[in-house]
Amino acid sequence: MFAKWGSLAYRRRWVVLVATVLLAVLGGVWGLGVFDKLSQGGYEAPSSEAARADKVAEEAFGRKNGDVIVIYRGDFANPLELKKVADHIGGLPKDDVLGVVGPVPADDKQQALVAITLTSSDSNEQIKQFEEIEPRLAIDGFSQQVGGLVPTQKAINDMSQADLTRAEMFSLPLVLLLLVVIFGGLVAASLPVVVGGLAIMGALGVLHVIAIYTEVNSFAVNVASLLGLGMAIDYGLFMVGRFREELAAGRTTEQAVGRTVASAGRTVLFSATLLVIALAGLLIFPHGFLKSLAYGGVAAVAIAALVSLTLLPALLGVLGHRVDKLAMPWRKKEPSERGWRKLSGKVMKRPVLVAVPIIGVLAALGAPFLGVQFGQVTEKVLPEGNTVRVATENINQNFSALSNTGFKVVVKGGDQAAVQEYLGKVKDVSGVGEVQPLGQGNGVTAVSAGLEQDALSDTSKQALKDVRALTPPAGAEVLVGGNTAMVSDSLDAIADGLPLMIALLVGATLVLMFLAFGSVVLPIKAVVMSALSLSATFGVLVWVFQEGHFADLLGVTPGPLESGIVVLMAAIVFGLSTDYEVFLLSRMVEARGSGASTEEAVTTGLAKTGRVITSAALLLIVVTGAFAFSQVAMMRFVGVGMILALALDATVVRMLLVPAVLKLLGNAAWWAPGPLKRIQERLALHDEPADDLDEEVRVPAAVG
Repeated sequence: MFAKWGSLAYRRRWVVLVATVLLAVLGGVWGLGVFDKLSQGGYEAPSSEAARADKVAEEAFGRKNGDVIVIYRGDFANPLELKKVADHIGGLPKDDVLGVVGPVPADDKQQALVAITLTSSDSNEQIKQFEEIEPRLAIDGFSQQVGGLVPTQKAINDMSQADLTRAEMFSLPLVLLLLVVIFGGLVAASLPVVVGGLAIMGALGVLHVIAIYTEVNSFAVNVASLLGLGMAIDYGLFMVGRFREELAAGRTTEQAVGRTVASAGRTVLFSATLLVIALAGLLIFPHGFLKSLAYGGVAAVAIAALVSLTLLPALLGVLGHRVDKLAMPWRKKEPSERGWRKLSGKVMKRPVLVAVPIIGVLAALGAPFLGVQFGQVTEKVLPEGNTVRVATENINQNFSALSNTGFKVVVKGGDQAAVQEYLGKVKDVSGVGEVQPLGQGNGVTAVSAGLEQDALSDTSKQALKDVRALTPPAGAEVLVGGNTAMVSDSLDAIADGLPLMIALLVGATLVLMFLAFGSVVLPIKAVVMSALSLSATFGVLVWVFQEGHFADLLGVTPGPLESGIVVLMAAIVFGLSTDYEVFLLSRMVEARGSGASTEEAVTTGLAKTGRVITSAALLLIVVTGAFAFSQVAMMRFVGVGMILALALDATVVRMLLVPAVLKLLGNAAWWAPGPLKRIQERLALHDEPADDLDEEVRVPAAVG
């Protein structure tokens, strides 16, 4: 099948080339409209108790969310000063402002808080409304700080877009330079970049379509850009490298294209399928944020693979030997495999001495993850000193009962005397601060309960459990919402979906790798290797971002890890680990199918792919590592995490640990029960060898 497609792509190369470029460009141009449809929400579990508390209160009293919080400084012991603020805020446009609470003076009378609820409930529209009223918040004679949910979302969005632009401006030229060094020529180096650009454009078009029908968080674009370029480079390296290898073996351009698609193309498809399934696992969770990341990631990876299997073979067919045009001086001969063969020999000479220490170090690096704590996106993801973060921290400290960080206790039904008695018990719960009424009517009573400590502290989490454990009034339903409750419920929803996601990742890896390689041992080994790499990466991230080691150097505030980003990273890192495993094993199985011993097959696989895998990892580190310098802490987390994961996986795990383990397994590595082997032979993606292929280089149908 793949050989036939390669031959067709060569014969119809101009049609394939023009059609692919046209579709991707048109999709990208239209996809630019997605930026006006992106949201900033989706971090909560929609059906949670906290979400239902908000819904019941809103239905009873209307929206009173305090989307924008303003703190004015002045002498508010003077009632005339309060009136001046109230009159000014009362003049804000009614099209944008639904309601206002305050001004409420602080205990020292030197500050007063105003909570503004915007008319729209859509996060994207709220940001536009905030931009409209922001210049009108200033009052002569008063200084002000502006914080709250919507200003925080706007600050995160603005910084993320600026970081994305800066990352691309930094990474793209450096990636192109590294590709020139790796390929030794400008023409070959430009091919993966072209594929990456088209993949990003196509992904934007897909996201625009999705955004018309459902909520898409703005971080979906970041993920699409990161993975679209990164995976296009990976696939481009593998495909172009194999094409040049076939040309160097004396084959014609048509033969080289056919063999490249039949071998490297099949590997790309298997790798992309595994990564797409890993990212699609995010759809299991109810959070709109995680679903959005799945949309962006799946679209980017799928289109990168599609372009690599259509445009790239067509381009290679057009270029032929001209793929080596504009070569650099060092491109006079093929890169030597001697170093990789020597490394393989040393590893397999003493496999136990290599494997045991590496496994021990990876396990030690992963140990801090046992103490992981999870949180949600707060103002703390913004840099210290950021005006929105400073304002929000001031609100939480001095106006806790009016901030969005406390509990929202909603009582539906019940006798009022019993309800008030119940609310009195809420005040007495340890960790609960001042209680303020939010509304009463339509059979609903709601109060806001401040917290004595940070919303995500252990004390506040225990207070939530204690409040929810109180016996509700007879005939009443009690719902507890607020930031602590929202985070707690969100984490519970993630915990509920995590086993299914893990089962999906592991199951897909086992099945697809078995179909690819015809062994039941290799897929199990791949899962274990990926799990070791993943745990080591997260252990280091906990040590830095939660426990605070080197936090000052990175400019982040230590605290609980954002649960959604952790789940995203798990999917990406597991997928990439498996991706490199497929690249490596494909050449090993190919050599094994040609009659090589286990040791010879491992050596050949490492020699043929070692340079490609390490180069791909280096380039992806440049692409994703640029986010390590992001102003937003959770994007910095992604950048640092990807650097760690790629550096560990592409070097220590794939180049050292995998060959050592395969040596220890010996011939058992290729084993599968007879019945399963026969099923694999029937179900695997078969490719009849092309007539023009030499017998000694034909590969089995199951080889990638």
